[in-house]
Amino acid sequence: MKRLFRDAFIATLPIMVGYLVLACAFGLLMNSHGFSVLWVFAMSLFIYAGSLQFVAVDLITATSISLITVAITSFMINARHIFYGISMLDRYKDAGKKKPYLIFALTDETYSLVCTGYKGAAEEEHDYYFFVSLLAQCYWVVGSIIGCLIGELLPFTILGIDFALTALFVTVFFDQWINSISHFSAITGVVCSIICLLLFGATNFLIPAMISILVILSVAKVFKRGEE
Repeated sequence: MKRLFRDAFIATLPIMVGYLVLACAFGLLMNSHGFSVLWVFAMSLFIYAGSLQFVAVDLITATSISLITVAITSFMINARHIFYGISMLDRYKDAGKKKPYLIFALTDETYSLVCTGYKGAAEEEHDYYFFVSLLAQCYWVVGSIIGCLIGELLPFTILGIDFALTALFVTVFFDQWINSISHFSAITGVVCSIICLLLFGATNFLIPAMISILVILSVAKVFKRGEE
């Protein structure tokens, strides 16, 4: 277990760097709206969805937003996780008691690492994924608490700090590219995202892009099985 934990820690170092900075921004934002450390801790522990947590601050503090609007907004922001989950059906099917947490903790960055796979023994695979998921959430929880505490002690501006999320995605993408034998999935994702961005615009491209990626990868998987 110690070796698996060490391997997971090394693999999640890029996530740690990005999450600590971005979670600090979330903690600062929560503090600026008058929320205590307990609120920050609870949201990062039980919601654990970076982009939704940032949006949730405005949803919680607004007085004219209905519960239906909150529900629809939350669904739209996290709709991409439906596709993440579908692609993990085979990989997580034998995870046993770990499966509920693995499903809950499947963030964008964790998904990228899990897609890379585990190169060790097959029976250790789900333990490795568990440690990857757990460490990533620990980084996020700790970072958000630190940010909230900094906001209470020091005057701080969060302008531009959310770019850490973009930088994190780029880092994880290149790490996956380097460690993957086939780059078909990565190229498919980039091409589909660019095409949908041009067709649907920056605010509406995500779901069409995810659908396009899912269809292309599913068709490619069917052809691959046919060849075998």
